[in-house]
Amino acid sequence: MNARTLGSQGLTVSEQGLGCMGMSEFYGSTDEGEAIATIQRALELGVTFLDSADMYGPFVNEQLVGKAIAGRRDEAVVATKFGNVRGQDGSFGGVRGDAEYVRQACDDSLRRLGIDTIDLYYQHRVDPQVPIEETVGAMAELVEAGKVRYLGLSEAAPETIRRAHAVHPISALQTEYSLWERGVEQEILPTVRELGIGFVAYSPLGRGFLTGAIRSQDDLEESDARRQRFPRFEHANLERNLALVERLEEIAGRVGCTPGQLALAWVSSRGDDVVPIPGTKRRGRVEENAGAAGVRLDEATLRELDEAFPFGAASGDRYAEQGLRSVNR
Repeated sequence: MNARTLGSQGLTVSEQGLGCMGMSEFYGSTDEGEAIATIQRALELGVTFLDSADMYGPFVNEQLVGKAIAGRRDEAVVATKFGNVRGQDGSFGGVRGDAEYVRQACDDSLRRLGIDTIDLYYQHRVDPQVPIEETVGAMAELVEAGKVRYLGLSEAAPETIRRAHAVHPISALQTEYSLWERGVEQEILPTVRELGIGFVAYSPLGRGFLTGAIRSQDDLEESDARRQRFPRFEHANLERNLALVERLEEIAGRVGCTPGQLALAWVSSRGDDVVPIPGTKRRGRVEENAGAAGVRLDEATLRELDEAFPFGAASGDRYAEQGLRSVNR
């Protein structure tokens, strides 16, 4: 596993990361033992960039990551996020970015993770009621205090990114990016590249759909959020989107890899400043995903993928209406 640099402040991460969200919530049943083993297997494979957030679980995902890296802290680059407010009962309380909340959220995350410093600290969603200058100013104070090394934003609009970066250098922007979600290519990627900010691609496997493992809603557990919160998995949209997966499977067969590996290799090919963080909760999948680092795509294959997955190819929005209201602010 090679390394990539995010931003111009010195943050170096593995060329592929591991999204830990599904280990605790949203994607059906969970198994803490298998999740911890998955994180530790990722570290063995050189996948050392671990992505969490305080809202996942809620709260327990950071604890899980902390358990997995106990005694191995130096092997991991730990990223986590604040801003989406959750209650202990799992209720959602909106978005907060005020300075007081930033400081408290950081202290709480450090305690749950069991570490002294967060390597990359993101604002998970932008608070429309608080100037970004206040939020990033408070985050910058965390850097000065030694509690955080590098700063990031998630799902922020170009103008917000510019204003944030003027307060304190932003090392990474995290936003959804995959073959079936290419919206960032229009304005977001050009903006971060102009400013020298790295890009972290979450859901690079289309929330698992691009692996080919999901052929109908029957393949998802009743508790899986993809049944309710993500329109692309609704029956009619899912049926239409299967044509994309079948095309991906066809190309992967010729390349000699799995559809998921092909999808990850495509994201990685978008530039040395782009790092995908596929999520999984099983060792077998993290091994498969890590294998994408060895897949090399020639120009003809890249053209074929671009033609098969143009902007707007997927049927359905990437989030339901409520989720869309919190992105690109």
